Amino acid sequence: MTEETEVKVRTGGRHDLVNVTDLILRAVRESGVQVGMACASVPHTTCALLVNEDEPGLREDILRLMVDAIEPVRRKGPFAHDRVDHNAQAHLTSLLLHQSLVLPISRGRPLLGTWQSVFLAEMDGPRTRTLRITCVGD
Repeated sequence: MTEETEVKVRTGGRHDLVNVTDLILRAVRESGVQVGMACASVPHTTCALLVNEDEPGLREDILRLMVDAIEPVRRKGPFAHDRVDHNAQAHLTSLLLHQSLVLPISRGRPLLGTWQSVFLAEMDGPRTRTLRITCVGD
């Protein structure tokens, strides 16, 4: 069995973390898949998906890392892509993360650890992003 779901996610700032765990839980539940895999993906080059703890201080640290990670490269000179769109930092930061992730499904639920949540990481917002969830299994 394969079930595909597409949902829109609104981000709130230039850099943002949106907890999308409930959207994935709902998609898996509605798919009817009891054992298999859920693939979540975003068809964008300036946002990503990640798994981590939903703790306010850690969220702040992740956002800081997203902003600061490319700064040493910027110090070497202006980004060439900024001549086109002024968002080279967002594109380069997304290279450090992933546009998709796969979660195992067992007993009709994605297998996440006690403290794990799934986030959409925005690097060029605010925007409305597309989150695609494909569930495959029995």
